[in-house]
Order: sequence, then C-alpha cells, then structure tokens
Amino acid sequence: MDKIKISAVSYTNTKPFIYGINHSEVARLIDLSLDIPSDCAAKLIDGTVDVGLVPVAAIPLIPGANIIANYCIGSVGAVNSVFIFSNVPAEAIRTVRLDPQSRTSNNLARVLLKFHWKNDVAFFQEPDAETDAVILIGDRTFGRKAEFRYAYDMGEEWMNFTGLPFVYAAWVANKILPDAFTARFNEALRYGLSHRAELLRELPPHPAFDLEDYLMRKLDFELTAEKRDALELFLDYIKKL
Repeated sequence: MDKIKISAVSYTNTKPFIYGINHSEVARLIDLSLDIPSDCAAKLIDGTVDVGLVPVAAIPLIPGANIIANYCIGSVGAVNSVFIFSNVPAEAIRTVRLDPQSRTSNNLARVLLKFHWKNDVAFFQEPDAETDAVILIGDRTFGRKAEFRYAYDMGEEWMNFTGLPFVYAAWVANKILPDAFTARFNEALRYGLSHRAELLRELPPHPAFDLEDYLMRKLDFELTAEKRDALELFLDYIKKL
C-alpha cells in the first residue's frame, strides 16, 4: 500500500496526536506534514493529501469528506487559545480583523457576533487594518491577554450561547481508507493522548502560559456524540451568515 499522505496542524494543541503517531507503527505508513490550519484544509481540498486535521468549517468544501477518527481538537467551554481580542466590550464591536490561519475560528467569530451578541460587524482581512477587535488562534495567543482590555474565549462564548462543547478541527479523509489503517490510526492518537504527561516533560515551558492546564484540562480531545451535534449546529449557523 502506498503511504497515506497526512497534513496536521502545527500548533501545540496537536502535539499529543503527533507524539502518538511518532510512537506507533502508523509512522511507517504515512507521509506527515505539519501546516497551519488553512493549509491543512487547502491540501485536503485539492487532493495533495489524503487525510488532514482540518478546521471543521472546511468540511463542506472537501470532496468525499469523512471523519476517520474518534478524536478531535475540541473544548467543553473555555479553550484558552481561540480568542476575540478587543479594546471595546463585545456588544460594542463593529469592526473585526480576521485571522488568516483558520476558517473555523473566523466563522465562529461571525456566528457569535451575529447570533449571540447580535452585532452588525464589518470584517477585514488586511493585517494592518485598524479595528475594534481581532481574531487570533493557537500558539500566537499564548500570553497575549494582557495586551487587550477584553479577551473573549470563543469556546466559552459558544457554550454560553448554545450549551454545547465545540469542535475546532477534526481528522478528515477525502476518500474511504482501509479499516485496518483507521483502526491503527485511532490507536496511535489514543496512545498520544494517554501519554500527555510524558509529552509535557519534553516541551519547553512557556513563561506566560500554563501548558499543563492547556493540554490536560482546557483541550478536550474526545469526539463525543455531543460534539458531533455541536459540529452540525455550527455548520448550520455558517449557512445563515
């Protein structure tokens, strides 16, 4: 069997998965690239890779999309790495600078601002745009809260709005893969999650961010039925934007 090409997000939140893959026989069966979320999605959409840990908002754009893993990047409430940073309160936000790295977080911000806070907002992609608020995700948010008057954790705000957890990224294939591979792949991911304590000892500490709290408590990696319901609800909201 040819090696299966996989693209995974390069952020800290993916490191348990990468740890598991690298400590399993799956590593011999794949070609793995680490990318920003938007590139993971683009590679899966154009067929450059067979599997991607992709922002969930991209799933409707992927030909033949099917979720192959029992695990995801998710949270039950606050996640502490997906933010609307602002210098005005949420109800006063009228302009927002989007994050170029993730379709999901930008769409989650749009959903929250329109349906949760009921704001009429203009969005900008230019990196130097002067706006009331900015979307920022991943490792680039670590230690940044003090720079802004308000930091709205979008995992927390989604739960305030819907009462549900959230799925930021899922393992998606653009074709049907052998059952034997998906079973091995899931076992590798499970192994990585069960060895997060060992992984944490290998990671350099961050002076302004609690990595242990993030990887062990803020992130919730199980793709539960409730998370699947939340995913469907989120995709429905995107259609209404």
